[in-house]
Amino acid sequence: MASKIVLLDTSIPIDYFRKKDKSKTSFVRLADSYNHFCISAITEYEIRSGINIEQETFWQELLGQLEVLPFESQAVLAAVKINNELKRKRKQIAIPDLFIAATAIANKLPLATLNRKHFERIDNLMIAD
Repeated sequence: MASKIVLLDTSIPIDYFRKKDKSKTSFVRLADSYNHFCISAITEYEIRSGINIEQETFWQELLGQLEVLPFESQAVLAAVKINNELKRKRKQIAIPDLFIAATAIANKLPLATLNRKHFERIDNLMIAD
């Protein structure tokens, strides 16, 4: 079976962390369709910058299971293009979301998010169901 890979927006692991019943999270639901999960370095930053000491074990274990994709030159070029298009339409999004979307596009991966409203503004971004 070919590997089905998805890039997770920060909202997916945070939802998984917050819900008591993990079986009702988007993260668990995505496991029915995908067998490999990635996050961008931007998502890793967002998560690690919000961790407190009581949460550290949970996040270390979860992050240890996810591949972290770097924000590199191809993603930078994609981010510039996306931002220019959104600026022209007057529909810009937050920089972290822009960088996460650019990472997905640069790596030709679908993006799983609970924040579809912002990400749907981006042409050529595949959003996972």
